[in-house]
Amino acid sequence: MASMARRAHPLLSNIPHFLTWRSLGFRTICCGRLGFATQSQPDPDPVVAGTKVLETFREEFEIGSRLISFETGKIARFANGSVVMGMDETKVLSTVASAKGDAARDFLPLTVDYQEKQFAQGVIPNTFMRREGAPKERELLCGRIIDRPIRPLFPAGFYHEVQVMASVLSSDGTQDPDVMAANATSAALMLSDIPWGGPIGVIRIGRISGKFIVNPTMDELSLSDLNLIYACTKDKTLMIDVQAREISEKDLEAGLRLAHPEAVKYLEPQIRLAAKAGKHKKEYKLSLISERTLEKVGNLAEAPIESVFTDPSYGKFERGEALDKITQDVRRSLEEECDEESLKVLPKTVDTVRKKVVRKRIINEGFRVDGRQLDEVRPVYCEAGSFPILHGSSIFNRGDTQVLCTVTLGAPGDAQRLESLVGPPTKRFMLHYSFPPFSINEVGKRVGLNRREVGHGTLAEKALLAVLPPEDDFPYTVRVNSEVMASDGSTSMATVCGGSMALMDAGIPLREHVAGVSVGLVSEVDPTTGLIKDYRILTDILGLEDHLGDMDFKIAGTRKGVTAIQLDIKPAGIPLDIICECLEPAYKGRLQILDHMEREISAPRTQNERNSPRLATLKFSNDALRRLIGPLGALKRKIEEETGARMSVSDGTLTIVAKNQAVMEKVLEKVDFIVGREIEIGGIYKGVVSSIKEYGAFVEFNGGQQGLLHISELSHEPVSRISDVVSVGQQLSLMCIGQDVRGNIKLSLKATSPRPGADTNNVADGSVPPVKEEPNIWASVGEVSNEQENENSPLEELSESKSEMSGVNPSTSSISPILIRSAAECDEEEKSAALSQNPKSATSNVGASKSNCKSKKSPPEDHANESPFSNSGLFPTKNVKKSKRVLQKEGEIDFNSILKSLDADGNKHNSSHTHTMNGSTGQEDEVEAPITAKKLKIGTKVTANVYQIRARGLVLDLGGGLRGMYRFETDGKEDYEVGDELRVECSSFSSKGIPVVSLVDDQ
Repeated sequence: MASMARRAHPLLSNIPHFLTWRSLGFRTICCGRLGFATQSQPDPDPVVAGTKVLETFREEFEIGSRLISFETGKIARFANGSVVMGMDETKVLSTVASAKGDAARDFLPLTVDYQEKQFAQGVIPNTFMRREGAPKERELLCGRIIDRPIRPLFPAGFYHEVQVMASVLSSDGTQDPDVMAANATSAALMLSDIPWGGPIGVIRIGRISGKFIVNPTMDELSLSDLNLIYACTKDKTLMIDVQAREISEKDLEAGLRLAHPEAVKYLEPQIRLAAKAGKHKKEYKLSLISERTLEKVGNLAEAPIESVFTDPSYGKFERGEALDKITQDVRRSLEEECDEESLKVLPKTVDTVRKKVVRKRIINEGFRVDGRQLDEVRPVYCEAGSFPILHGSSIFNRGDTQVLCTVTLGAPGDAQRLESLVGPPTKRFMLHYSFPPFSINEVGKRVGLNRREVGHGTLAEKALLAVLPPEDDFPYTVRVNSEVMASDGSTSMATVCGGSMALMDAGIPLREHVAGVSVGLVSEVDPTTGLIKDYRILTDILGLEDHLGDMDFKIAGTRKGVTAIQLDIKPAGIPLDIICECLEPAYKGRLQILDHMEREISAPRTQNERNSPRLATLKFSNDALRRLIGPLGALKRKIEEETGARMSVSDGTLTIVAKNQAVMEKVLEKVDFIVGREIEIGGIYKGVVSSIKEYGAFVEFNGGQQGLLHISELSHEPVSRISDVVSVGQQLSLMCIGQDVRGNIKLSLKATSPRPGADTNNVADGSVPPVKEEPNIWASVGEVSNEQENENSPLEELSESKSEMSGVNPSTSSISPILIRSAAECDEEEKSAALSQNPKSATSNVGASKSNCKSKKSPPEDHANESPFSNSGLFPTKNVKKSKRVLQKEGEIDFNSILKSLDADGNKHNSSHTHTMNGSTGQEDEVEAPITAKKLKIGTKVTANVYQIRARGLVLDLGGGLRGMYRFETDGKEDYEVGDELRVECSSFSSKGIPVVSLVDDQ
């Protein structure tokens, strides 16, 4: 660089050193700036940062044996109000802020945002951007828990924008942060300069084994039959939210009476904290209607409004049109007087006059807007099964309110995945509530999650969740969709009623119906003391009565008790005594609605086969599941696309959900072909002809296994050429009729077809009635009842016929029957003294792999563990044993290999049974000639001839074409010759069903 500078500026090399920049104390110019060099100056002392002292204020107190703290001053100091509340290791921050300037509106724009970020539990979000996205349902619900109790306490006419932001800073997973956020918000409002009539206290109450628990943990809530959230001021109730399992009104009232004094304990610490760190309340401009304007508009509009509301013939929209006409008449009168002040607040003034007229008539005369009595429920119309093609549907009308509910069943894998800091990770029951604009004849956009829709849907979901069967007895994922078709009050309670009927229409075994009704209140307050001096309780309120009244008390439940409650109020609190008084009229109204619902549908409906969904749960080995899924799930997706079913896989379990029984059978067929299942004598299997020989055809079936379809088993009529009947690639339904001594599986085509000229219901001679082992399938009640009635007769025949099958004798052309049993089953028979009394009870399983022979055992039917819903005929499981599906390989095993396999466990097979008795007769089991496979069993004594001599034992001719094995004793081989006659006893059977015998000393 220096050489380049010299070339560019040749005079620089001739400048004396004392004239250079460095000699004069300047920096070099390579940085583009001039400045004095400091290398010759002494280094100054380093600047030390000052220490910031944060003045924090803290209040600690104890509620329900838990230490709770309020802290302010450390975090979010610029917010109008900021409080961190702590309980154990859970910390929640709540901040409040208000907009500056005058408010030009006629409502309170209060916004409450609650957020749970994953850092609070040390987790990175699992989203693509690794950030938290739009608010989840739980966050919206928690925001409503905060909003509902604080909103009534803002002063009338305060219309300045207020925003509350609550977020979880840390969570240990033991406490639900929602109640903590509500209390922290109350403390933050107390610290701010916003006018507010608090503080409030919010408490959660649970109940386990009849004992109430204050501030229960999440583990305790999972065992509790009550989840009560209660908010109040010192002497009045502000908000109630309840989820319960049919708790009685008496017990609920006891819980409310307990919750109030516990919630009041939150108030004093907030007052102390505000005294130490709170701001002076700011004077805000209130948008109130002047007395002059109210009087003038009242004189013009009160008489016409009263005439409208005293005429019960008016409907919702007719009444609204009449009120609009009255407003326009008043507007023209004010315009003639040029009263600009009154014109600005005319709509709100008319609404105030309307409210005064309606409330006065209800309190003084006891008559409501539509002419009903105070405790009268509107006319109810119920209809279940409105859309037969759906899994479940219903229409519910109460007055002008109409709701359409539908039910969709899905697999366990369809459950909703939740990403909250507390609570379960999934949700298998979902209720989605939708309030379209056309339901109130308006125009609007449908965008995103609506807080009101989420809140109403969750309330109905809580109400119905209490009567659903447990997951172990009912494994489906259930989605209820509620569409409001017309709204005139309490659509959420109509959703509860319609949802209950739709669930029963879908065949879901609900314990009983759930209904809901909304109760309102109209009160008269003493203006001097602010106390309620008179009030009226209204059952089943209209939308107008909700708007003009003091509260909306939604109560849902069964005949036995309450399952869900949501209380919202408009004044600054209502005494708890009045709240408890509302429980009785709500119960009476609920019973009236339940009567109508039960007349329409009183028990879970039986679905027809075409539309009834099916769910099957199958057990597989993990290797078999990997084969079924295929590379990257390609094979599983292909089956789902071809059949329309859904398959979900977990450890050792495959769950299939199909639209109907036909789809389920199609899926099971594909699964059987890919994975294979346990081969049973008499079972019918579908296979594909892989090759044709002169003596028969080889068929591939059951997950790649090979079976032989002999020419003699093609048809009841003689067959000269096999190609005349079957061809390569042809798909056939075949019956497994046995297994030869080499282990080859024998198949029969003629056994699946009736003999010509015979009754179609009779099975061909020498074959076995086809009984296919089925998985555990959830079906509707009507389809199972007929099967259970006829279940005994074919099973009794099967137990006799399963012990017989035909086999190929390698030495003769005649067909001799042999007995096919697994070694493990025969060992089990050998150990049980009673098994020899019932030789027909042995299960015939063929083709089991070597690894499965030792562990295979037919479990007895266990009726003690049946679901209680099976007895009532609601979604029973078919009474069949569980399908154990294993892949079995074709293999030919000769006698020598079988004898070699006896080296490992020959001691078991070689035990003597010379004293085995035959049942209760006390006689030794002798077999008369000729011997047959049916007569041969453990303990049978026969006279046999030596057929072959092997290195490890003998092959014996038992007569009738049967062969048996005898293993030499451990002390060495004796001298035998072919043809020697021996007296032997059948001691067990090999894994291929070959008899294993021991010598008998009859002397």
